[in-house]
Amino acid sequence: MKRHTRNNWLAAAGAATLLAAATLFVNRRGSYDLRGRVVLITGGSRGLGLILARQAVADGARVAICARDADELERARQELAAQGAEVLALVRDLSDAIEVRTLVAEVEQQLGPIDVLINNAGIITAGPLDHMEVRDYEESLDVHFWAPLHAMQAVLPAMRRRGEGKIVNIASVGGKVAVPHLVPYSAGKFALVGLSEGFRAELLQYGIQVTTVCPGLMRTGSPRNATIKGQHEKEYAAFSIADSLPVISMDADSAGRLIWNACRRGDAEVILGLPAKLLSAFHGLLPGTTADLLSWANRTLPGPTDVMGNERRRGSESTSELSESWLTTLTKKAEQKYNQV
Repeated sequence: MKRHTRNNWLAAAGAATLLAAATLFVNRRGSYDLRGRVVLITGGSRGLGLILARQAVADGARVAICARDADELERARQELAAQGAEVLALVRDLSDAIEVRTLVAEVEQQLGPIDVLINNAGIITAGPLDHMEVRDYEESLDVHFWAPLHAMQAVLPAMRRRGEGKIVNIASVGGKVAVPHLVPYSAGKFALVGLSEGFRAELLQYGIQVTTVCPGLMRTGSPRNATIKGQHEKEYAAFSIADSLPVISMDADSAGRLIWNACRRGDAEVILGLPAKLLSAFHGLLPGTTADLLSWANRTLPGPTDVMGNERRRGSESTSELSESWLTTLTKKAEQKYNQV
């Protein structure tokens, strides 16, 4: 009996050691030093973009952020500058190719050549397929595919001349597995994953490392700024509650640190969050089964409604008692913490 107990203890200790070693390996920082580097983060005024900007500033980087909302952008700039950082904030509509190119040119003129480009800007449209229009797909591709493409093309000449550079494309697990009620979003993120992987394969020979990031749900407070269609209140409640659950969503600051570590190491890809890793792995092994299971999950979501379901409303315009209940406490805290309000 004593030998059996001792063997169990040794097995448990061995498993704990392996888990700790695996965790340290995944979280290893890498040797790339951000101090003095010029970092451009699109969509850097709130949410994950602001988190990445905060962490870059803390590491001594010279940071440029851009967004469409001038007031939101100024709040972010003031916060980052209060840390003593050199911060450039530029109002840009990234769906316009000319504005993307002038953005890169202005950053290079004022701060110097861009060492790290983070294509983070994103939009989310949530609702049943019946209420999605061509416009929803076009906007998703404009922001998730064309904007990163134009930004990468703009920074590449200087990176090639220097023989080094880092590009981080923030995609999504929705760019690996199509998620019900987020079809335009998934379509745009699938396109970004393919673009990002292709660029990495062809640019490594020039010393340019492209990292594709595929997060699952993160508690960034983003649902209130999403576009909601269908049964607006029910759709928003489902979205905001899922975004708040600690079991299936991850802490956004931790996600930011993992992204920077992957960037420093020059990883090809990082999938964030255990649910996202499991879903992506299962889909890779059994794509048909995954799609069938997701079809059953779709049946639990709010169904389509009448023509009013085509109306585009922000999450903040689709609130209900359920979406404002204790179930969304973590999302409400994230809204304040990450400049979403």
